[in-house]
Amino acid sequence: MRILVTGGAGFIGSNFVHYILEETTDEVVTLDALTYAGSTENLESVMDNPRHKFVEGDIRNESLVSTLIEDVDAVVNFAAESHVDRSIDSSEAFVASNVVGTQTLLDAALSTDIERFVQISTDEVYGQILDGTFEEGDRLGPRNPYAATKASADLLASSYHTTYGLPVSITRSSNNYGPRQHREKLIPKFIARAMTGQTLPVYGDGSNVREWTYVRDNCRAIDLVLREGGSGEIYNVGSGVERSNLEVTKNIVDLTGASEDLIEFVEDRAGHDQRYALATDKIESLGWEAEWDFEEGLRRTVEDIQNRVEETSGA
Repeated sequence: MRILVTGGAGFIGSNFVHYILEETTDEVVTLDALTYAGSTENLESVMDNPRHKFVEGDIRNESLVSTLIEDVDAVVNFAAESHVDRSIDSSEAFVASNVVGTQTLLDAALSTDIERFVQISTDEVYGQILDGTFEEGDRLGPRNPYAATKASADLLASSYHTTYGLPVSITRSSNNYGPRQHREKLIPKFIARAMTGQTLPVYGDGSNVREWTYVRDNCRAIDLVLREGGSGEIYNVGSGVERSNLEVTKNIVDLTGASEDLIEFVEDRAGHDQRYALATDKIESLGWEAEWDFEEGLRRTVEDIQNRVEETSGA
């Protein structure tokens, strides 16, 4: 199989590229605009792999994506603006990339015999849930501009299956963590700050709960949906591991040997969702389950960031 991976120089996308090249014999074409969130450093070890081709470009470039999609068997769309705080400051880039970009890819796919179009989404499209778990058929209730644009992309992708018969599948994962994550996200941001003795600014009282999935587990799930998922189907991907932001922060403090005195409570984010949690029976029915222990995954993430800091400093 030859797979077009959009946003493949970003966090989850680059991990997926590595996963495919390591675990399968498939070929990968990576398309990324290399904005602040994407870097070829995330693909450094595979740039010369004969089964991998990197293309710098925007998913809104109609002629480019049409040319690339004509030469592949499947598309996995990771390309997205994803930082909630940035979307609150300004939503324009999020609409352009997450909605218009997805539309451009879907339109290009219509003119080919694509075997599968996997749209990568997030648990945030459901909104918050104080008790229980969200199932795939639950009503969407996004509460910030980022989540709203991802929900829009999901609905658009689903409509292309219903209207045109495009073989679309959607995955919605809980919060991912692991190597190559951008430093604006909570876990890598706090690891780097704890290592350098900087304060750890926790929103509100730190009670907001997230379900944490190690990125390698998510890549396995996406690959499974790519090969065995149903056309027109949506699959939640989660670990069942729930931690409050304050608990995660304290875990990071312990692993880095920092002091809890670095923890600083700051004004809460506008519209901050209290809790996310997913029901994963559907993806588990395909034979998937989360394998990574949270503490072990977090330890590996700390080691990855420490190694990168040492390489940067020349240590």
